[in-house]
Amino acid sequence: MRFLDVVAFRLYARLRLAARDAAWIDGTVRQLRARYPADLESVPRVIVSSPNSEEARAFLAGVRPDVVIARCKVILKPAMLDLPRVGTFVLHPGICPEYRNAHGCFWALVNRDLARVGMTLLRADAGVDTGPVYLQAGCPIDERRESHTVIQYRVVLENLAAVAAVLRSLCRGEAVAPVATAGRRSAVWGQPRLSAYVRWKRIARLEARTRDARRIAALS
Repeated sequence: MRFLDVVAFRLYARLRLAARDAAWIDGTVRQLRARYPADLESVPRVIVSSPNSEEARAFLAGVRPDVVIARCKVILKPAMLDLPRVGTFVLHPGICPEYRNAHGCFWALVNRDLARVGMTLLRADAGVDTGPVYLQAGCPIDERRESHTVIQYRVVLENLAAVAAVLRSLCRGEAVAPVATAGRRSAVWGQPRLSAYVRWKRIARLEARTRDARRIAALS
């Protein structure tokens, strides 16, 4: 039944959410390119079949990066993680260790754990989002109008300045204390399910109506 629930959500997302999300992404990319102008054609690059391939390893060894930001859904081998001087980092859309894996924001929203709807900057290790955490942050969201996809992009994009500040400090060799995570609950969450999505949106609308009613009552 859970598998069917996941499939149902994917169909719903494709039919009802994909076009609007794609338009938001296109507009946001244009804004980011205007905000951070760069000649991307001058950046060395290589196209590989796998980020763990020998071609990828040789490329990184050749450019000798200080930092690598892994934007992939593949578990990188230790030999790849150790190539950058400072480390390989992940911009995780979710608060770790409570919401590990790729859909942390979605499940925090479903669970009404709104304080943990955010992003985590962590240094990758051999586990799944288990490395030391250097930044956790969120941003204002609109649960009624925004999809979980837009929300999980925004919590990362709206904290790029803070991410850059941490990475620069690490590259300069400054002491950046990791966020304390010992003793916190740790969990890996699976794919979004339609029943969970419907429940989230229904509760979010009810809570918003309650807040609006209280605001009107306070003004009257």
